[in-house]
Amino acid sequence: MSKRAVNLLRKMAVPIKFDTSNPLTGVQTKVDNSLLNTGAAVTTTLTAAQSGTHFNIDGTDDIVVNMPALSTTNVGLNYSFMVTTAVASGKTVTFVLPGSGVSNWYGSIVHWGQTSPASTDVAGDTLTLIAVSAIGSRVSMLCVADDGTNSTWECRAESDKLATID
Repeated sequence: MSKRAVNLLRKMAVPIKFDTSNPLTGVQTKVDNSLLNTGAAVTTTLTAAQSGTHFNIDGTDDIVVNMPALSTTNVGLNYSFMVTTAVASGKTVTFVLPGSGVSNWYGSIVHWGQTSPASTDVAGDTLTLIAVSAIGSRVSMLCVADDGTNSTWECRAESDKLATID
């Protein structure tokens, strides 16, 4: 590179000043504190419009979260969840894929406080946080394939109790 080109590049390089007039911002995650955080039993079906949302969960009663109906436009949909009130004894939080037996979770399951590494499970359409899963237990998920007939969702479940995929 010529000396002239180097000097031109140096003159063009202007430091960016970040302050109240030019703040550094990023994408903010939507947080839903109401849909699954009622203290009562809830059964709901998520929508594409809710993609990217983080949901807080009150596990006082049974929670059933159905994923969106099969559609080729589901690829890329993603959701995250965190238990903010422990899952009660005899209660569960379940995440159900559409179309019984035609969709699968590809799951990475982390069981806190255990010496074994994370486990994986790739066969089943229902992911369950079992009874007495602690505050802070969390699940994230991403639709990686959906041809309108069956779907595949990647998920990561972390809890003090071993989550299941059936």
